[in-house]
Amino acid sequence: MIIKGFKMKLYPGMEEEYERRHNLLWPEMIDSIHACGGHNYTIFLDRETLTLFGYIEIEDEEKWAAQADTAINRKWWDFMADIMETNPDNSPVSIDLQKVFHLD
Repeated sequence: MIIKGFKMKLYPGMEEEYERRHNLLWPEMIDSIHACGGHNYTIFLDRETLTLFGYIEIEDEEKWAAQADTAINRKWWDFMADIMETNPDNSPVSIDLQKVFHLD
């Protein structure tokens, strides 16, 4: 497995809405994440800065990158665009983080 870490950013006041939407994550989105090799996906929130920290284990970089082009993923991006920082295509502004330590 490949461990990936990344950060994203919420708009002010959207903390509860972000959590609510993820608690109701669409079954087809869950299936897409798994089909593209994503496992143990976790997102943390720093309430002070509204920074989201994502952690995911993936099987393969290319397989995971293909997930971005799925119809369900594009629909999810559109659904989330009003509560977080996004790029012009509604993908979240996401910054990969460098892994500096891992203890199994």
